[in-house]
Amino acid sequence: MTIHSSSKGGATKAAPPANDKRERILAAAERVFAEHGFSNTRVAEIAKVANVADGTIYLYFKSKDDLLISLFESRMEHVIALLTEALGRATDAQGKVMAFVRTYLQLVHDQPTVAEVLTIELRQSSKFMKEYANPRFADLLKMVAGAIAEGQAAGTLDATVPPQHAARMIFGIIDELAVAWLLGRGEKFDIVRAADWVGALIMRGLERRSNE
Repeated sequence: MTIHSSSKGGATKAAPPANDKRERILAAAERVFAEHGFSNTRVAEIAKVANVADGTIYLYFKSKDDLLISLFESRMEHVIALLTEALGRATDAQGKVMAFVRTYLQLVHDQPTVAEVLTIELRQSSKFMKEYANPRFADLLKMVAGAIAEGQAAGTLDATVPPQHAARMIFGIIDELAVAWLLGRGEKFDIVRAADWVGALIMRGLERRSNE
């Protein structure tokens, strides 16, 4: 929403908060990055879609890379909130791991534009890959590792696998599925159904054997 004022009956309409414009820029960047790719996108294109002047973007973001990272942080906040809610409904460690896999892949299915930016376009930013500490992703991995550690403590999951490594393995599987599905424009397989296949594979690999 653009900042403007109007008089009606002597009253002046207040300008919208600055973060409204920032969110509009983020939404425009999400759309343009997904459509044209990060490398091929010019800031002027994002400004046009957001209906702001080119220079306005630099009031909120230092560079195109900074805009991409800010978009990642904003969207990951939403993703983590949904995952936290899903895991909170599970009653045991296995249920939490399955909830993570299902919820994440359902999000990819339901929000492919966001998923394409978070999964594919982020890798095109050298700043993101080489310089960004990525605390949001660390939070996501801690969520999965915590569920695995819980199952190990309860004696239901294999305690020989370090939880943090297992979490990275699990994310690696679903991330690769997301990339394949997104690049295939969702036509090659049912990614929602695939969540059950992935979950079964993971649970069989992590379950504690009777001879342990």
